[in-house]
Amino acid sequence: MTDATPEVRRRLLKAWRGEIEARASYELIAKRLPPRKAEIMGRMADAEAKHRGRLEARMRELGIEIPSADVKLSWWTRMQVRIAPIDRLLAAREAAEDEEVDELYKRSTGDATTDELLHDIRREERSHSMAVTDMRSGGSGDTPEAPQLTPTQQSAKTRLDKILGRENWHQSSGGWISGAIYGANDGLASVFGIVAGVSGATAGSSFVLTAGAAGAIASALSMATGAYLAERSEAEVAEANLERERAEIEQHPEEEKEELSLFYQLKGVDEATADAMAEQLSRSPDALLKALAVEEFGISGEGAGNAAEAAIAAGISTGLGAMIPVIPFIFTHGALGIGISAGVSLIAHFLVGAAKSLVTLRTWWAAGFEMTLAGVIVGGATFLVGLALPT
Repeated sequence: MTDATPEVRRRLLKAWRGEIEARASYELIAKRLPPRKAEIMGRMADAEAKHRGRLEARMRELGIEIPSADVKLSWWTRMQVRIAPIDRLLAAREAAEDEEVDELYKRSTGDATTDELLHDIRREERSHSMAVTDMRSGGSGDTPEAPQLTPTQQSAKTRLDKILGRENWHQSSGGWISGAIYGANDGLASVFGIVAGVSGATAGSSFVLTAGAAGAIASALSMATGAYLAERSEAEVAEANLERERAEIEQHPEEEKEELSLFYQLKGVDEATADAMAEQLSRSPDALLKALAVEEFGISGEGAGNAAEAAIAAGISTGLGAMIPVIPFIFTHGALGIGISAGVSLIAHFLVGAAKSLVTLRTWWAAGFEMTLAGVIVGGATFLVGLALPT
């Protein structure tokens, strides 16, 4: 056993922590991906676990104590992974992999054995970054340097990619949570501007309550209508995808049956069993359609009601955000009402900005401060406009 230098110790511990966090992120992201990409992401998570084991083995050789406390993603990061758009999460992981490669694995530590280990891990981390890049560009994530498939699975993948090459119409949909956050943001910002402007023009008279309440209702209804129409459009896209898949089954039944079999083979099912499963499902066109819809683009057929859900979430969140600057004028008016409204509105700006970081993946305090600054600018500008144009 040789003593580890401070640089070797620092680099190994940081790499060890990074592998644990990366695995946890990949596992959470995989739960939100369609089956094909989830499988690739799962293999990448397993690779991170193997990297951790190799790092721990080297740390033991050098007498470096492995921290006993579990390394976990913060609750805020876990929420971000569950809520943020998939493409943004993949972009963040791609950037993290690239940064980790540059910071931890390129420079020499001064210890040849450790450098060799980090070099091996660096090569695999680079393949992870390439796989994530491929996913973001619409590929499967199985790049040539990504975790390797078995020869049988690689053969199945090649044939499957050939079939899917002409089916470039698949679309994906998003959730309503980000819409609710942005709804609260829009309602708060727009009505705060109205309240500030009317306050400046009328010195905080009862007109502020009337204008603010009307603006809040209009904002909520507008946002709810927009969310409903947007979700309806996505539902129509999904329905169109199903109809095209149905047509593919009618026009090319044998090819679609082979496609489903290949999906199962990629999951590790032997060819004979996969063919038998696909043959069984192909006896019912509806069953075959449902299976292909799940495997190809993650449609489970249980999306009814999403448009109404999105409309309700967006409308309520926008209305709640919009009413915050108005509420103080229910109980008071004049300079006191203006001051209380400005105070609670700026606090709400910070909280909504922090909530937006769940979607944007920025640090919560930076997003909150930025939103607060925007509120100061909007409120100040509209208040001055109101003063210049008194009623």
